[in-house]
Amino acid sequence: MKDKIIEEVNKKNKKEDNKYIVGLGRRKASVAGVRLYKEGNISWGESVINKGEIFVNKIQAAKYFGENAAKVYTQPLVISGTENKFSITVKVKGGGKEGQLDATVLAISRALDKFDKEKFHTLLKKKGFLSRDPRVRERRKVGMGGKSRRRKQSPKR
Repeated sequence: MKDKIIEEVNKKNKKEDNKYIVGLGRRKASVAGVRLYKEGNISWGESVINKGEIFVNKIQAAKYFGENAAKVYTQPLVISGTENKFSITVKVKGGGKEGQLDATVLAISRALDKFDKEKFHTLLKKKGFLSRDPRVRERRKVGMGGKSRRRKQSPKR
């Protein structure tokens, strides 16, 4: 009896049964979770997402990141040739807009890599979209006058 229940749960959790593909990206203090929906017209909160649209925290990505950032977050889609194949929702937390933008790009790239590893992995890897940028803000040290590397001035004599 338990084996049948476990088999049913495993069947539900397979990638083919899911309606979306998940990707996770991080940069500095920002974390982005992305869902690529294969169908269009997904309702997310009050908004309806059509194919080719990207929503970040229930706001259109162009409004959330600004018009100039559209080139950045759509780059993995343009390279893979999947601009209008997916409806994309993103949840982003922490950090500033630049860190959130980089985390979103990494998350979209990872989700595309999960979708079709044979086609997209080499393309995205060559462009550097699948590698996480490990640089983070250096922490403040005690006795440094509020900065991480500033030292106190030594006396002249």
